[in-house]
Order: sequence, then structure tokens, then C-alpha cells
Amino acid sequence: MRDLAPSLAAMLSSPGWSDVVVLSAAVDDGPRLTGSRVSLEVSSHPESLDGQLLVVLLADDHTDWRIDALISRASAAGAGALLLAGVEPLGRGAQLLAERLQLPVLGCSDPLAAHEYLRRVTAEPEVVRSELVLRAVAALRRASDDLTSVLRTTSDVLERPVTLAGTDGGTLAGEPLEADERTALVGALPRVPVAWAAPYRVDLPSGAVLIAVAVVGVGPVCWLVARLPRVVPAEVAAVPDVLSVVAPAVGERLALRRLELERDARQRTSLLGELLHGEPSEATRRRAVDLGWQLDGWHTGIRIGAEGQVDVAGRRTDVVEAFDAEGLRAVVVEQGDGWSAWVTAVREPTATEVQQQAAVIRRVHRRLVQTVDAYVGVGRVQPGPSGIATTLAEAGDAAGLARGRAETGRFLHVDRLGLAQLLLAWTRTDTFQPAAQALLAPIKDQPGDLVTTLAVYLDTESSLAETAAVLGIHRNTAAARISKIQHLLGVDLTNPDERLALHLASRTSPTE
Repeated sequence: MRDLAPSLAAMLSSPGWSDVVVLSAAVDDGPRLTGSRVSLEVSSHPESLDGQLLVVLLADDHTDWRIDALISRASAAGAGALLLAGVEPLGRGAQLLAERLQLPVLGCSDPLAAHEYLRRVTAEPEVVRSELVLRAVAALRRASDDLTSVLRTTSDVLERPVTLAGTDGGTLAGEPLEADERTALVGALPRVPVAWAAPYRVDLPSGAVLIAVAVVGVGPVCWLVARLPRVVPAEVAAVPDVLSVVAPAVGERLALRRLELERDARQRTSLLGELLHGEPSEATRRRAVDLGWQLDGWHTGIRIGAEGQVDVAGRRTDVVEAFDAEGLRAVVVEQGDGWSAWVTAVREPTATEVQQQAAVIRRVHRRLVQTVDAYVGVGRVQPGPSGIATTLAEAGDAAGLARGRAETGRFLHVDRLGLAQLLLAWTRTDTFQPAAQALLAPIKDQPGDLVTTLAVYLDTESSLAETAAVLGIHRNTAAARISKIQHLLGVDLTNPDERLALHLASRTSPTE
């Protein structure tokens, strides 16, 4: 029985005790309540209670002197807590007495209901579990076909937050997990769960509990997660059964949604393939209009690559939302191990506008790397339908270079890469590398990692703000380092020839 005894704090957080209030200060987590016993009158003389809750039904006047006597008798009998009818405050004397005896005193408008729920979770946990499962089954029959409705229905049955999370802990649907919950969940769950795996329980430092059940559908495996702020053993035991009933319904809806995602992805990828292989036909143009793609105008291509196993079709929405969050309307198409995207302007952008747009795309990249190990390349502005293929090809080349340059933010823009990109192969030769090392020697052993600072500064188009952001330093620190580099090398970084030589030299290796 004591194994099923919940703490007072846990019961106070339980939906079954939602209208129970504390009339005197509870002690920390409170005692463990082994059961419940009902008494009709304030003047009752309880026998040995051994940690049980004493429920007194006829105790509306909480200032009655007999309440003081009742508190004393309940404490002497070993009550875990005292529950009175009504929620009126205690008299001052009764409150001080309860605190001195460390006996929590509670109030409730329906004490019999509170008594019955505590009795069931301590003496009949299987009944609690069965009722919750039956409620879940009945509610699922009434739920609509969309995934959100199923999660909301489950949350209503459990009266707890319910989340659909990916293997990285990211929220796919439902209420988002807190950062500490996400970290704990990822650390406890297997990377490749199977459908028949037992439910997982994750205990948090706060005393809360996460219950996770694997959901397997057409796409990647994900997790149905319920959050319980405190541990009522009977409730914790019931939640996995409820989630196990709900998981197939979630899997079915995920499968349907997955089929829609993949159908749409094939349509986008097929259309992009036609654009990349020549001038679009009238039929191609009509399909582009149907998808909202603008073929005329000036296009800037963007290639976003992703390391590891990434659900490209499923995560496309995240990419679109990252562009939207930065006010950039982009066409995003699933392609290979990442996404090809482009933005379109009605007129040719100025050099300043190109730089500003590149800065916005950098911010999009920063948003993405919070959940995806992404690298990004940006092509030059190109006109017309054929320009989409050209700028995307440039973006792909830039992304290939960016992939190996983690120390510079894994972001490259072809517009300022130009000749450096063409000469990149030469920088890997035995002829160039000794000369490059000699050129950078004056700053190689200086504090502040000046070689990396120089590489980042040149890769970010001489932007001090972007350099500071990539390196995680203050803008003034970046400015001081650049000034020191120019002084030690005896160069002027506004001189195009000197910039090119140093840009190539900084590319001789990832650390030089």
C-alpha cells in the first residue's frame, strides 16, 4: 500500500484534487498519504491513522475552537493531513497550532470526492487505469481526423500536457517541451526506438515526470510524451496505458500526413528538375504558377545542406518558417540531403541590397542550426527562368565549400567569393601552401586566434558585426583584432589585391 502512497504535493497537483486548497502551510513535499478516512463531526476522536488523510465533513466554521482540538487529536493519531469541508481560512490559533505540529490542513468544497479519489489511487489503482483508458478510447472515437485534435483529446483525458516530439526532442505537435525537459528526454530515450518498446519514464530534478511512448508510422519514429508535474503512482502507472492506446491513432494520422508531404515534395522536386534542364515550357510555367513560383525577375539561389539523417520532407516547414521569421519570402524545395531555395526580386538588386539580403540569409541559417546541423551557400543574383538554375548551381558550389569551414560559420556567398572560388584548387597545392603560411606567419602565434578571425572577416564580406556573431565575441573585440592584423601584416584590407591574397592564404587549411 505504501508503494502507492502519493505525497501531499503530488495529490495537490493531481486533476482529481483540483479544488483542494491548503489552509495551513504544508511541510516541503508534504507527507505520503496512505489512504483516507471520513469523520462526520469536528468533535470526533480518530483512532490510529498511520499516515491517512482524515476527512471531516461537518466543519464549515473553521474558526470554531473545536478545530484546534481536532488538529491536536488528528496529529496524535498519526494523520498524514486533515481535510475540512469548505475553503474558509483557519482561525489564527488553529493555523499556528497546525504549523507547530506540522500537520497540513486542507479545505475543499466537495471533501467526499477528494476522499474517494485518494482512496482509489491508493487502494484501487487498476480502476483508475481502466477508467482512463476507457475514457481515452471513447474520446478518440469522437476526435476529428487531424493530429492536433487527437493530441488535444489525449491532453483533455489526462488533464496533462501532451506533446509529439521527434528523436531530437523537438516539438512536432502539441505543447512544446521546456529546454530542460527536452534535454532530459533526449538523454533517456534510444536513438532508434521500436514499436514494441516499453514506455519510458524520465524523472526530472523538479520532481516532474515525463512518460514517453514510441509512435511508428510511415516516416521517422517519434515520441508521444505526457508531462506530470508530480508523482501520483497510480496516475503514473495509468498514463503509459493511455498513451499506448493513443499511439496507433497518432501513427495513422502521421502516415496520412506523411503521404501528403511526400506527394507534395515529389511535385516540387519534379518541377525544379524541369527548370534546371532548360527553358521552361508552357506546361511548366502553368505548374509553377499553381505552386506560387515566380519564374521571371532576379533570383538569388540558396543551398541548405544538412549533416546526418534528416527528414528533409518533414523538416521543410521548419525551413520555410525560418525564412518567414526573417521576412524573406523564399521558394523551398526538397533536394537530396537538404533543400534548394531561392528568393526573387522584381528588379535587379543593388550591391547594397545584395549584401543586406545575404545578412538576412545568415540569420535564417542561425535559426536553422538550432535544430539542424546545416551549412549554407548563396549564389549570385541571376535573371529570368534560366537564372534559377545558374544561381542554384553557384549556391551548391558555395555550400560544398561552406560544409568544411565550421570555424567560419559554414556559410559562404558566391557574390564575393568569385575568383577565390576559381582559384581554390590552387590553394591546395604544394606550391601555394608554403607561400601562404609565410604570408600569415606574423599573426599565426598571436593571442586571439587572428588567423581564424581574418578568415571569418573575409568570408563575411568584411562585416565586423557578422564576424563577431560567427566567433561569438563582441563587435569591438572583432574590430580590435582586424586592426591588429592589418598592423602586423602591413596590409590594407580595403585593397582588393591584398584582400584576395589573404583570402586565398586563409583557405590553405581549416585551421590556418
